[in-house]
Amino acid sequence: MRSFIPLLIFSLLIPAACKKVQTATPEVNVSQVKEITLDPNAPVWDAVSLHVSKMIPQDLVEPRLMEPSTPEVQVKAITNGSEIAFRLEWPDESQSDMPGPRHFIDGCAVQIPAKIDPNVPAPQMGEVGKTVEISYWRADWQAIVEGRADNINAIYPNASIDHYPSEAKPLENDPQAQAETAARYAPARALGNRRSGPRDQPVEDLIAEGPSTLSPAPNAISKGKGVKTPKGWAVVITRPMTNGFSVSTPSQIAFAVWEGSHIEVGARKMRTGWVPLILK
Repeated sequence: MRSFIPLLIFSLLIPAACKKVQTATPEVNVSQVKEITLDPNAPVWDAVSLHVSKMIPQDLVEPRLMEPSTPEVQVKAITNGSEIAFRLEWPDESQSDMPGPRHFIDGCAVQIPAKIDPNVPAPQMGEVGKTVEISYWRADWQAIVEGRADNINAIYPNASIDHYPSEAKPLENDPQAQAETAARYAPARALGNRRSGPRDQPVEDLIAEGPSTLSPAPNAISKGKGVKTPKGWAVVITRPMTNGFSVSTPSQIAFAVWEGSHIEVGARKMRTGWVPLILK
């Protein structure tokens, strides 16, 4: 019996000792795959090289973030030749996905130069004449995409509302009139504002040429999906491949994370500098 116990312990230790530990790379290596996925838990990510970016507070322009929060973001990347997908994972004990007074939202972003050039823009959202493109994911948009209602009752369950104009009883049997009324009382949506109304993607596309120049991109080209993990968030963001990006022509990428429970919003965020983006 005494000889059996050490043997049993040794046999249990063998699998743990043989388990492969993934070594992080100093650059983001983009692996080529057949199919792109939005699922952060898809098996394809298991075989992809890992990059760990140490994050720093945005303390250059107002409103600054002076107290660090998120220490690092883990990044993986894949492409099918036409699209590229980035998987970001970071620690965050809270789940901040509900808007409201003094409620700030968890989020993340990837940033790439609009044009591949050895003389890269400043990593702080580019500079004049050197545009950067940003794909921005938010936890509240993810909740809406997954079915949470985008209305007052979702934020304040005990609120009492007679009805919305488009839900008036005389319009019950007239879908066209309901749609016209909804547009009339939602002018931003009627004008094509992509930030208004129900969403079909939890990601938006932005461009910038330096701090305080952020604006909507001409087209909505990014997609995304985020899931809450036991330790934080895992988010996949996809977008078309950058023109000119190839095995022989690398690019750069930067990351940002917002922790809502840490009162992070807008310029108040954790960020990285440029990281080499290499197609394997």
